[in-house]
Amino acid sequence: MEGEPLSALCTPALVVDVDKVKRNAQRMIQRCNKLGVQLRPHMKTHKTLECADVMTGGSRRCIVVSTLAEACFYADHGFDDILYAYSLPFDKVERCAALSERLDLFQVLLDHPEALEQLKNRPLRNGRQWHVWLKLDCGNGRAGVLHSEPEALSLARAVSLTDGVELTGVYAHCGNTYNCRGVEQIHAVAQETTTFTLQFMEKLKAVGITCKSSIGSTPSCSHPVDDMSQLSEVHPGNYVFYDTQQSVIGSCCLEDIAVRVLTRVIGHCPHRNQLLIDCGWCGLSLDGAGKLPTGYALIEGHPDLKLVSMTQEHGRVEPISGPLDYSKYPLGSLLTLIPYHVSNSSLQKVLLTK
Repeated sequence: MEGEPLSALCTPALVVDVDKVKRNAQRMIQRCNKLGVQLRPHMKTHKTLECADVMTGGSRRCIVVSTLAEACFYADHGFDDILYAYSLPFDKVERCAALSERLDLFQVLLDHPEALEQLKNRPLRNGRQWHVWLKLDCGNGRAGVLHSEPEALSLARAVSLTDGVELTGVYAHCGNTYNCRGVEQIHAVAQETTTFTLQFMEKLKAVGITCKSSIGSTPSCSHPVDDMSQLSEVHPGNYVFYDTQQSVIGSCCLEDIAVRVLTRVIGHCPHRNQLLIDCGWCGLSLDGAGKLPTGYALIEGHPDLKLVSMTQEHGRVEPISGPLDYSKYPLGSLLTLIPYHVSNSSLQKVLLTK
């Protein structure tokens, strides 16, 4: 579609500004170089080769994924040093073993002794070792063994003492930064997560264990604290696109957001004072409910409009106040949505250069 106008696209369509993608990626690379830490970018936001090349500086090395489908996709296209950062699913051990035996470096993550037993029961062939990261909960409250509990150190020691298994690193998600508003709050949470992680690394060192350390989230890595320089790696992902949520948190400015969702007006509903558009939650996601005065997204150029609700394939737009002037929105006309959150693989991805 090179050279075609945006109006030629079928909607809903995710439009990516590659210039902004490259700028966002380069800023993160420079930030990590300044800190002296390895950047291990997360692929789950975009799931594309194009963005992965940009985020890794063309090296196709040192990435993190959330699903085995992502891991296999990138492995099939020449990527290596892949961390599958999802607490080891027992039904997928054999597939993890196949990737571990195929790639130079495939790494898994666990947070429970039973997961270690699964790896012991499936030794790798050809003298290979399982490369394991311990998932640590440093306040995010999702997966992971709590950093302050004795079980965390016990599990780390068990991994390090198991034949055929290497404790490669300690991994913490700084996801509680998503509750922040402004740089000061981001710094506070990033500092806490970093401190807890480094304290745990000292506990490991005291019992003779050395390995890598990694924390990550787009807010914490967009505004890192100095102590993050003592970590081995960081693993943000959303920064390649950013979104309205990140602008609300304080990770970025609206001008940094590299994605838009195009949608068309397909209905006039004067009895409801609404427009009907062809973008529902399948094309945008239901993230953002109650978070924005404009509903589930910002409607670019129309701050007076609100995306009030969505079904699977439809969205309902109404004015924030007053009656709609339907002459401004003829059937078939385009509206541009700036998403609240962009981790949505169901979107049609269209890469456009300026």
